[in-house]
Amino acid sequence: MPFLLSLSVSAGSEILSVYGEDFSAETKSDGSPVTVADERAEAVILAGLAEAFPSVPVVAEEAVEAGKLPAVGERYFLVDPLDGTKEFVSRNGEFTVNIALVDQGVPVFGVVYAPVLGDIYWGGRLPADLAAGDASGEGAFKAKVVDGEIVDAAPITVRKAPSEGLSVLASRSHLSPETAAFIERFKVAECVSFGSSLKLCVVAEGRADLYPRLAPTMQWDIAAGDAVLRAAGGQVLEAQSWQPRAYRVPAGATKSDLLNPHFVALSDTALLAEAGIVPEPA
Repeated sequence: MPFLLSLSVSAGSEILSVYGEDFSAETKSDGSPVTVADERAEAVILAGLAEAFPSVPVVAEEAVEAGKLPAVGERYFLVDPLDGTKEFVSRNGEFTVNIALVDQGVPVFGVVYAPVLGDIYWGGRLPADLAAGDASGEGAFKAKVVDGEIVDAAPITVRKAPSEGLSVLASRSHLSPETAAFIERFKVAECVSFGSSLKLCVVAEGRADLYPRLAPTMQWDIAAGDAVLRAAGGQVLEAQSWQPRAYRVPAGATKSDLLNPHFVALSDTALLAEAGIVPEPA
């Protein structure tokens, strides 16, 4: 089993050990919740990455919240040990473990694991100098996790948008008025709510077409799902430039420097032209 997939499953096991018990949530400085499950999962991931990739800095959500944001260059890991803590607290199962490797501004590999659902997604490829025989193959994949083992892996790709209208994804906990207004510009057959970075993966596996997010998110929230979606043939575009999302950590960065601009994840950039948002290709 490739190392980063195994590591995400181990982190998921820590989360499930808390999920099955009584637990409390505290409130962080930005108003978002955090639980002991976030902390335990991040500890597992940080220890594993430090052992396997000691030369690559790690930007991890709870460490950054505690004031530990390392200096990074063009290559770094982004970790969200429990993306969708609100979904975790509400016990709806729609939360994930996210691990991504960014290289030269691009999320070149990502794994997204939903422990309760038993679904794991991954996409991209580790650079040759880091792979050490741990390459997962080109493209994007989905598998099931059963008793800690990854089984039934299969490639996934985005789909051609159906003629009857788009399937549009929205955040279950963070649907902004701006996002709702943006959705109205498209021919929509259904609008479905999902929690966490699962939305990016649902587009990647061809179950939906569009996920606009015109509200605040952090780099670690989307980088792993972005890697999966790119590997499946889709894109995450910044909503002002309409260029692929570029990930950077500037020198002397603080947490606020890791905010994402508004973005749109989609199966095909032609959808924007069809909605009159960008010009038709020449």
